[in-house]
Amino acid sequence: MSSEPSAAGIGALVDVLALTRFVNEHVPGHAGPITVEKHVAGYSNETFFVTRGSERMVLRRPPRGPLLPTAHDVVREYHYLSALYGRARVPEPLAVCEDASVIGAPFYLMRRCEGVVPRFEIPAAYDNPAGYLAFTNEMVDALIELQAVDWRAAGIAGRADGYLERQVSRWSSQWELTRPRTRELPDLDRITAWLRQHIPESPAATVVHGDYKADNTMFEAGRPRLVAIFDWEMATIGDPLADVGYLLNQWDAPEPVAAAEAHPSSVVRVTHRDGFPRGVDVAAIYEAKSGRSLENLLFYRVLAAYKSILIREGLYMHFIEGTAANELAAEFEWRVPADIARAIHMMEQGTPRG
Repeated sequence: MSSEPSAAGIGALVDVLALTRFVNEHVPGHAGPITVEKHVAGYSNETFFVTRGSERMVLRRPPRGPLLPTAHDVVREYHYLSALYGRARVPEPLAVCEDASVIGAPFYLMRRCEGVVPRFEIPAAYDNPAGYLAFTNEMVDALIELQAVDWRAAGIAGRADGYLERQVSRWSSQWELTRPRTRELPDLDRITAWLRQHIPESPAATVVHGDYKADNTMFEAGRPRLVAIFDWEMATIGDPLADVGYLLNQWDAPEPVAAAEAHPSSVVRVTHRDGFPRGVDVAAIYEAKSGRSLENLLFYRVLAAYKSILIREGLYMHFIEGTAANELAAEFEWRVPADIARAIHMMEQGTPRG
C-alpha cells in the first residue's frame, strides 16, 4: 500500500532545504535542486526517494517519537552497507549524517537500485514453478554469500561468541520496555522461558542480517536474479542459522489461529503461493549448499518468531503513540497475539521445518 503525503507531511520528517545542501556537499555529482518522495511500504524506518537530476537515491531515517534502545539505528545500517558493498549483494552507500539537527534525525543516503521487491507479486518472466525454484535458490545463495564474507577483513567489529544468549536477553529486555507502552501478553513470557532453556551451541560466527526475507530483497524484472538485500538496521555478527530460521518463518503461509481468523486477509505473499518450494525444501537446499546442519532448527524458528513478535509489538507501540511509519501497523493489535499463538504451537508440537 502506498500514499501520497503532502509537502507539509514530508517536511515534518525531512527538512528538504537542509537536505539539498547536504546532498550537494556530500554526494558527488552535479549540484542542483532535489525532489523528495515518501515511500510507504515497510513498517520500520522512514524511507524516501530522493532525485537530483538523473541521479536516483534513497534516504533512510528513524520514525518520529521516542525510540527503544538499539531500534531504528540507521547509522548502523550505513556502516554495514559500507563494509559489505562489493562483498555481498547490498546497495551502494553514498553518505551518512549523524547530526540530527540537519533534517530532524540521523539519516543516510544510498544509490537506488532498479528491480522488483517481491512482496506480493512476482515478475511474469518467472511466474512459474521453474522460476519459483530459481527464485528460492537465489534467496539461499545470496544468504550463503553474505555468510561467507570475512567480516573481520571487511572492518566489521563484533563478538564471535554468545550471540544466542545475547539475542534472548536483548529481546526479552525490549519486551520489558515495550509492555508498559502497549499491553500485557502473558504467553510471551512462556516463549522467553523456553528459549532460555533450549539454547544450542552455535556454528562459527558470520554476518547476520537480522531481517532476511523476500520482501527485504530486490530482484531483476526479467530473470530470477537477486539484485540487493535491504534493511540492515539489525545486522550484527553472530549465528548464521538465526537468519535461516527467520527466513523460514516468513516463507510459508502461517497456520490459521483464532485471532487471525477473525481478520481475514486477501494478501498472499509471493512465497505462499501454490507451486513454490515449501519451508522444508528451503531448509534442505540450505543444508546441502552451506554444509551446516539444521538439527536445532526448532530453536532458531522459535527465536525468529519471538523476535518478529517483539518487532511488531514495537511497531504497534508507534501506532498507539501516533508515530508509525505505516498506518497498517494498526493490524498488529491482532497479528501479534496470533503470532504468539503460532509460536506456542510450534514449541509444543516440536515441528520446526514448516
